Amino acid sequence: MKPKVIVIVGPTASGKTKFSIEIAKKENGEIISADSMQIYKSMDIGTAKVSKEEMQGIKHYMLDVVEPSEKYSVAKYKEEAEKCIEEILAKGKTPIIVGGTGLYIDSIIQGIKYLNIKTDFEYREKLEKEDLQELYEKLKKIDIEAANKISSNDKKRIIRAFEIYKATGKTKTEVEKDSREEVKYDFVIYGVNVDREILYERINKRVDVMIENGLIQEVQELLEKYPKIETAMQGLGYKEVKEYMDGKLTKEEMIDKIKMESRRYAKRQVTWFKRNKKITWLNGDMANEEKKEKS
Repeated sequence: MKPKVIVIVGPTASGKTKFSIEIAKKENGEIISADSMQIYKSMDIGTAKVSKEEMQGIKHYMLDVVEPSEKYSVAKYKEEAEKCIEEILAKGKTPIIVGGTGLYIDSIIQGIKYLNIKTDFEYREKLEKEDLQELYEKLKKIDIEAANKISSNDKKRIIRAFEIYKATGKTKTEVEKDSREEVKYDFVIYGVNVDREILYERINKRVDVMIENGLIQEVQELLEKYPKIETAMQGLGYKEVKEYMDGKLTKEEMIDKIKMESRRYAKRQVTWFKRNKKITWLNGDMANEEKKEKS
């Protein structure tokens, strides 16, 4: 019998952290983060990283793993997260994977062994200059399956699909099919589903709290400490603060843009996870309670 691993997914600000702590207490579990920004050290406010108090004594893995100046891949995440799973199982405890980064989650639950393809900065720069819609249409002609999984607005992932094709001569879909491994665990997957209106309100409030808690100062300190921080600084919230610091946005425009991009990101996350029919979606009771309180 395969060992049980619990997986909790959902959009940003949906309440995954709180729910995962409750599950960990009930299941004698420990938590493995599946968040592509929370792996970075010194990036706490903008990533809404779980605090020691919020952990309530539950051990967390895959937080503060690398310096913000380092590059980190899905392949590396899969390798390290699976070591964490084995470590937790060896203690006789239940591994609980929690996060909203779809690629990280899929690498584990679908047994996809991603190739460590070196970033081709010259090719990427060339693609960055192309019209997004035209680029997406080109991808559909090369790899319709990958295109259907990627949002037409997600330029970063569209470009990555082209990078894979150029480096390997195979489409992203072909590479993933060729590198499937036997799934070693029995995954029980839950999705935290929240009413969209409530979710967007939470996101807006969370951004305001981030600003109050010193997000701008956090970005300033990161830029002073790490002169080369290109990848991490592309993270949601950090990128907009950098634009504000460079005089490209007013403070109000920066805040509005972080809120808007966070809502868009949440929508993409929901779309990504809804494709997986093995996910048991929770009814969003917390969101319903919030609605009752307002009425």
